[in-house]
Amino acid sequence: MEYVPHTERDKRRMLETIGVASVEDLFSDIPESFRLKGSLNLPPPLAEQEAFSLLEELAARNRPGRIVLAGAGAYRHYIPAVVGHVTGRSEFYTAYTPYQAEISQGILQAIYEYQTMIANLTGMQVANASMYDGASAVAEAAVLAAKTLGRNRIVTARSVHPEYRRVLSTYAWANGYDLAEVPFGADGRVDGKALQGAMDGRTAAVILQSPNFFGVIEDLSSLEETVHSAGAFLVAAFTEALSLGILKPPGASGADIVAGEGQSFGNPMAYGGPYLGIFAATGKLLRKIPGRLAGATVDRDGNRAFVLTLQTREQHIRRERATSNICSNEALCALAASVYLVSLGKNLKKLAELNVWKALYLKDRLLSLPGWKRVFSGPEFNEFVLRCPDSRGANALLEKEGIIGGCELGHEYPELEGCLLFCATEMLSRIDMDRVVEILTGA
Repeated sequence: MEYVPHTERDKRRMLETIGVASVEDLFSDIPESFRLKGSLNLPPPLAEQEAFSLLEELAARNRPGRIVLAGAGAYRHYIPAVVGHVTGRSEFYTAYTPYQAEISQGILQAIYEYQTMIANLTGMQVANASMYDGASAVAEAAVLAAKTLGRNRIVTARSVHPEYRRVLSTYAWANGYDLAEVPFGADGRVDGKALQGAMDGRTAAVILQSPNFFGVIEDLSSLEETVHSAGAFLVAAFTEALSLGILKPPGASGADIVAGEGQSFGNPMAYGGPYLGIFAATGKLLRKIPGRLAGATVDRDGNRAFVLTLQTREQHIRRERATSNICSNEALCALAASVYLVSLGKNLKKLAELNVWKALYLKDRLLSLPGWKRVFSGPEFNEFVLRCPDSRGANALLEKEGIIGGCELGHEYPELEGCLLFCATEMLSRIDMDRVVEILTGA
């Protein structure tokens, strides 16, 4: 903790200035039952040198596995050195939200280029300057649909990431929306008949994830008519952004809004954040999207210049007209994504293909183990679900070898108890995957 310079006299003067008698008075609005009684149960104070030694010891325990088989919304991809070099430059690394935007031409150009690449990848006409993360982007898509159509029912596939659905549930509770979930079939895809039955005149949006939480690729084109015939918006969600490099763009499948997580584009897993929320939409929703939008123009001398074309947050316009209360974006993470995408260029597709082949190899090798079975028959990207004789035992065995195993699904999906969600990216070598099978064979 940094040195705090305020003396007792300083504190008294500040309290007198704002008209309160004590620091406790600042918390008078908080009910007594929620206030801390007594001191926290903390160890005795340490000298600065001792404190740093303790923190270093604690940090040393965070040793990620050399081999990572888990995905489920956090993906371990190789990040080219150029990404850290550019994002680490002081003019980017220390940049704050551009309130006087046009002075910050470098930041605006970076945002503009990010928006352009995201629009191209998603097949949409417009993309905003980014959002907090994939979960908030999906929830904001639901709010946009409900406000635009004047409806209050949101339908989501049960195969959408569980954490995304929890955030959506919170948004729905706050806004008074009804939520309905549609089950998945034996192929791991959303049940088309159940989806049709869930639609009614109050439905504002249908949220489908592809690849979904199980890694299965949804056929959005076949479901688009069902959604639009009911007058609702189709929201295409994703957690693995790399899939955009190989799959049909959601916009080409009839999506009205595309929302998801961009962590795979040049951002490390970093124990859960900061992450990058991607949000794109059709042109007709341009003035309703949350966040901000950078645009290109020319200055009075005819030189190319960048401006904040749209600022729909409450800090910039009247609160009652704001489209969202999200008051910032993930500009640095978006910059990392831009540098990553530029460095890969057309090789993004090759990298996506490599992920597919890695996943196929790992799946085939694991299926050679006695009692291991494939759960879903649908096509997959770089994740897949397998049922095994002892999921917890398998992961415990791998952990002893410094390997992070698959994601256990039973706590989120009781019907999938004993099933593991595996992920294979370019970071897994053939030797790594053979080693995993060798360890599990020994069990």
